[in-house]
Amino acid sequence: MGAIGPNPCGSMSDDPINSYFWSKLLRRIVRRTGNDDEAEDLLHSAFIRLERYRAKYTVKNRAAFLVTTAVNIGIDRYRRGLHFAESDTEEQLQNLVDPSPAAEEVVDAAARLNRVKSGLLQLTPRTREIFLMHRLDEMKYREIALKVGISQSAVEKHIAKAALFLGEWMEGW
Repeated sequence: MGAIGPNPCGSMSDDPINSYFWSKLLRRIVRRTGNDDEAEDLLHSAFIRLERYRAKYTVKNRAAFLVTTAVNIGIDRYRRGLHFAESDTEEQLQNLVDPSPAAEEVVDAAARLNRVKSGLLQLTPRTREIFLMHRLDEMKYREIALKVGISQSAVEKHIAKAALFLGEWMEGW
């Protein structure tokens, strides 16, 4: 076979690389790494290392050198990717803000809620019922008036009375 093929760096002086040899190496690298997408890139990188190595040393088996080097490069890239992924994950975990309230805030909120409940119990049953229909059930004044059988103006007065009382009741909390 001739000196043709996907040799990215020119010829290997006295040892030409042909397309059959190159494809055979690619298949071996894919088999060893399980990564078809990166095999060509790994082989190119291994070929460059082979040329550098051959400048100082003799290589008896080019194919073994290229496949082993390509696989090792693949392993190094994988490990480097894991290292960066781990450090990114650690950084992300350190930068996470816990959206849940602190224990003290939960205790304070529970105390405020109990205070509001006590305040609601201080209201007349009708005022409490109208206020809760508006605040909890999100009913409009008109809807409450129709349901309770009073005027819309009376509903406004009950809600205002409850809001004013609770505002004073909760003052300082």
